[in-house]
Amino acid sequence: MSSTTVDKSPLPAGAPPDAPKGRRANPWLTLIAVAIGLFMVNLDGSVVSIANPEIGRRLNASTADLQWVTNAYLIAMAAFLILGGKLGDRVGRRTFYMIGTAGFTVASVAIALSGSIEGVITFRALQGLFGALLIPNTLGLLRAVFPPRKFGMAVGLWAMVASCSTALGPIVGGLLVEHVNWESVFLINAPIGVAALVFSALVLPRSKDSTGDHRFDVPGVILLAAGLVALVFGVVKGETWGWTSAGTLGSLGAGLVVLAVFCWYETRVQHPLLPMRLFRNPSLTIGTLVTAINFFVLLGVIFFLMLYLQNVRGFTPVEAGVRTLPLSLATVVASPLGAALTQRFGPRLTMPLGMVLQAAASLWMLTWDAESSYAALWPPFLAIGLGVGMVMSASSDAIVGNAPKKDGGVAGGLQATALQIGGALGTSVLISLISGKVGSTLTGELTAAGVPAPAAAGLAEAKDAVAMGVSPVSGDMPAQLRAAVIEGSGNAFMNGVHSAVIVTAVLCVVGALLAGFGLRRGAAPVDAGH
Repeated sequence: MSSTTVDKSPLPAGAPPDAPKGRRANPWLTLIAVAIGLFMVNLDGSVVSIANPEIGRRLNASTADLQWVTNAYLIAMAAFLILGGKLGDRVGRRTFYMIGTAGFTVASVAIALSGSIEGVITFRALQGLFGALLIPNTLGLLRAVFPPRKFGMAVGLWAMVASCSTALGPIVGGLLVEHVNWESVFLINAPIGVAALVFSALVLPRSKDSTGDHRFDVPGVILLAAGLVALVFGVVKGETWGWTSAGTLGSLGAGLVVLAVFCWYETRVQHPLLPMRLFRNPSLTIGTLVTAINFFVLLGVIFFLMLYLQNVRGFTPVEAGVRTLPLSLATVVASPLGAALTQRFGPRLTMPLGMVLQAAASLWMLTWDAESSYAALWPPFLAIGLGVGMVMSASSDAIVGNAPKKDGGVAGGLQATALQIGGALGTSVLISLISGKVGSTLTGELTAAGVPAPAAAGLAEAKDAVAMGVSPVSGDMPAQLRAAVIEGSGNAFMNGVHSAVIVTAVLCVVGALLAGFGLRRGAAPVDAGH
């Protein structure tokens, strides 16, 4: 039998009999404590993209180096999220949440002090590792202290913090890079991390679930980490290597094969790292898939939105961040709203509704061009924010709420892994789609804008820059030619964006259908037994 170890002290009203007691029993203090660490990690994830150009200039880093600033973090986090949740479930959620918070804080300071691109990449990987210990145990702790009738609202507030911090990243990062330096983007984690540690030490309950004869699944850890590393590596390199290249296909294929072996192995051990019985619950399985789609759309769209606003429209990072405030604010509002609707009607309503809103936003973006007014821009921002917030709340409740309490950390790790893989696929696949469309239409768009055919053919070699929204103009170009190049390359970039949003719209429709027809109202958590 599993047992939950908690501090003992009077039960809050409505708490379950095995809940922790006293100050450490207060679910809302627990929510505040984990929210601080969650805010730090999610803020860091989105501010780094703003800091990357300045890091490249200051440290003489190549484009490949800058890709690894992101990829090292992403791969390390994706590989160890489920392990982080499992360690929390077995050894102590509070313990591993605090280890993750402390390690993430120290790694952030080390990045700022490293002075070399190699140091930045190394400590970014460590950030990812410690983030993988922190993130899944936030939901595991909430699952342990909140009674079932209040867990949905807690998840909604958790999702609001995650959404708000992610959306604030471009604004905070832009202000810090413009007015302080790139190091401040990482040093800001120091006071946040210290606050999280102090507050957590005071209020977090000791919470774990273990059995006396529980043997740790070391082969499962190795198989899962190897499979996820190979899979995520193939995803993040697919855009640069080519999706049909031997390297990409080999990495993706190896990752899928190792993960298949992992799933087979987990059904044959007494104490698996990731119990396959969890997937017997359709709400948990569909919630995991829809989480991946949700972040495929969110992170992929945010990536090309920033390119569009900064490189095509010429806004500064701060100006671009301010213009995406409707997305940020809508996500903040939608997360608790989605939680309330999920608690009242179940995820079968809120999950499809959120997906439909994002599909509508994607289709609206087909009306954009290189000179669209802001009146055409903000409605999709609003719809995406509302959709993402609703889906995040509903899917979190569907995944963690439908897992046995003793597997709360593992379920949190599963959700976070789906989020990371979906986000990695979103940015890589959509970049690849935009690049391919730009390459096939750039010459035609340049000539249609008035660029002479020979010049347009020569400028076609600049397709990689155009795919990032940058027009291949030079200071010695005549004004008329310069204007034509800017117009043609802007149109080619928008062709790529239109291809990308068609894909996101289709995926959102698929997600809506999965949730609408696959979820069961009021499904009970899967049996805690093996």
